[in-house]
Amino acid sequence: MSAHHNHAIDSRRNRPRLVVGLTGGIGSGKSSVAGQFARLGVSVIDADVVARDVVAPGQPALSDIADAFGHDLLTPEGALDRRCLRERVFREPRMRRRLEAILHPRIRDGMLRKLQTVDAPYCVLCIPLLLETEQRDLVDRVLVVDAPPELQVERTRARDGSSRETVEHIMQAQLGREERLAAADDVIENDGTLEQLRARVKALHERYLDMAESGLPPHLPPKNNS
Repeated sequence: MSAHHNHAIDSRRNRPRLVVGLTGGIGSGKSSVAGQFARLGVSVIDADVVARDVVAPGQPALSDIADAFGHDLLTPEGALDRRCLRERVFREPRMRRRLEAILHPRIRDGMLRKLQTVDAPYCVLCIPLLLETEQRDLVDRVLVVDAPPELQVERTRARDGSSRETVEHIMQAQLGREERLAAADDVIENDGTLEQLRARVKALHERYLDMAESGLPPHLPPKNNS
């Protein structure tokens, strides 16, 4: 799938009445929030899952990445070593932009194709770099998952073994916390217990159902902190 194909897919055709863009910094807990929406029966389209499909062995994007950044990024089985790629790319903005140029048009295509198959009042698009990559046009509302920076670092290091330096490089490459919050229509704090998170997601779920079913303009009512 080539980059130019993204213009051929109409991001506003055959889609649910309300599309919520779920985003947040690394380690904020986007996957946990997405999992809670899915638990409530919501269709969740995850950009990271689409991205893994895009770089699966045999896919053109994987060959492009290996050619651009080195074939040593491939495992003996021919798969992408994502942690190794992250360590290499996020230290160098020029390399990061090159990687984004390979991946983002293909990921966008994949998400749009999945979006057009959803038969529900609303769905959630989980896009880590929703605001950084100017994909705001894909969604009707922006839901930001927020957590204290030190908690983001702890979670990311515990999850994938990245060094503190690498995690901090990634955080610096992402939109700042205040800018992200300013761009949000809704904010969900993910700094407490699982029970608290479930309650916050459930409240938003009911609100989104009401919005989708009543036909309210997607940017009303005003920003809500859960």
